[in-house]
Amino acid sequence: MKQYLDAVREILAKGTRKENRTGVDTISTFNINYEIDMAEGFPLLTTKEISWKNIVIENLWFLSGKTDIGLLQKHGCKFWDAWADDKGKVPSAYGNFWRQFPAHGQKVGTIDSGTKDLVVGELNDQIKWVIDELKRNPMSRRMVVSAWAPANAQTSKLPPCHALFVLNVQNSRPPTFNEAHAAVYDKVTGAESHELVVAAVNEHLDKHAADQTLNLHLTQRSCDIALGVPYNIAGYAFLLELFSRFSGIPAGIFAHTLVDAHAYTSKPDGSMAEYDHVPGLKQQLQRIPKKLPKLRIDDSIKSLDDITNLLDADTDTIMSKFVLEGYTPYEKLNFKVAV
Repeated sequence: MKQYLDAVREILAKGTRKENRTGVDTISTFNINYEIDMAEGFPLLTTKEISWKNIVIENLWFLSGKTDIGLLQKHGCKFWDAWADDKGKVPSAYGNFWRQFPAHGQKVGTIDSGTKDLVVGELNDQIKWVIDELKRNPMSRRMVVSAWAPANAQTSKLPPCHALFVLNVQNSRPPTFNEAHAAVYDKVTGAESHELVVAAVNEHLDKHAADQTLNLHLTQRSCDIALGVPYNIAGYAFLLELFSRFSGIPAGIFAHTLVDAHAYTSKPDGSMAEYDHVPGLKQQLQRIPKKLPKLRIDDSIKSLDDITNLLDADTDTIMSKFVLEGYTPYEKLNFKVAV
């Protein structure tokens, strides 16, 4: 995937050393932007192997709105273990605020002074609202889903890195007469009259005049280019394909803004070399990207309820609904995470 590799090159070429909360230095740069056309294939990195199972299960977990990591552990996904508390919960889990964002003006989780009972105020299900809005008002510019709840994020052990995403529907550019003619050429070859050719072309123009695409823009405040970003690209591309299925609008562009884009590296004195991601990233830059795979979503997945009903299934059943075809990546590269 050229866009990802270009981002790696930009960080290594332009980035500067920066300290951070983990104690492991990064090479960091500000504000990288790119677009990925979903028509070119599903954007799962091919210059190293990425676990498709982990991407599917993690994003279904997000959509569930759950904070406990039980669903992840059930399917052998361990990457959230380090962030869970002693009860196995991650209060800053993305899905928690996607599905249960505190409504404006409401006090959520306060204690009633008279009864001492927990009082839970109104919560906003952003995912359900966005799906409904796509159906009733697809031209809306308000289809925003935020994982950044300030009262939580400002004190969290790990506040959301991918802070918010926006869905946006665009009308496709109508084809030109020549493009339409090329598209119907095989059908009208040998037509007896010019009128038949023109009719076929006009039919194609009419059919595609109002085509729409569903696009998704992700704003990510903190971007670990070696470990996190490949999963973030594929994860939100997966979500885009799901929203496309729920709304009936074909997936178009996945756009990504990387605010603090960084690669973890060793200290100037050579210490912490076990966290140095730069050698592995340079190795990827030597690999020629392979053809992107195709994602096939089972016809039984039509709504958010179908996702909810799938959560109790075993791993094989879940994965059978989201089949990735033609994924032949290079071998894995191991990067140690800075917690």
